[in-house]
Amino acid sequence: MQITIYYTKEDKDLIAKTEAESKSQRKSRGAFVLSVLEDYFEKKKRLGAILRSVAAVSNNQLNKALEIQKGEKKRRLLGEILLEEGLVDEKTLRESLSLQKTKKG
Repeated sequence: MQITIYYTKEDKDLIAKTEAESKSQRKSRGAFVLSVLEDYFEKKKRLGAILRSVAAVSNNQLNKALEIQKGEKKRRLLGEILLEEGLVDEKTLRESLSLQKTKKG
C-alpha cells in the first residue's frame, strides 16, 4: 500500500515534531506516520492520547492538565485547559479534535 501525504507551509511545526518523534523511536518518518495512522484507526482515543501520540504534548504536560481538571469543582474540557495553560495551540487542538471526531463516527 502506498500513502501520499501533501504538506503545506502551515505544517512546518507538525513536520518538525514528526521528524523528532520518528528519530526518538528510531523509525523512518514514513514508518512513524504509518504507526500513528494505524493507531488512530484501531480504536477510539481520548484527546490527551491523540495529542501525545503526535508529540504535541509530553506525558508531564498532559498529566499537569489532567491534575488541573481533576482539581476543579466544575470540570472544564481538557482542550480548554491545555489552551489556557499554553501547552497546545489552537490549530493543533482543532486538528486533534477532528481526528477524535472522525474516529467516533
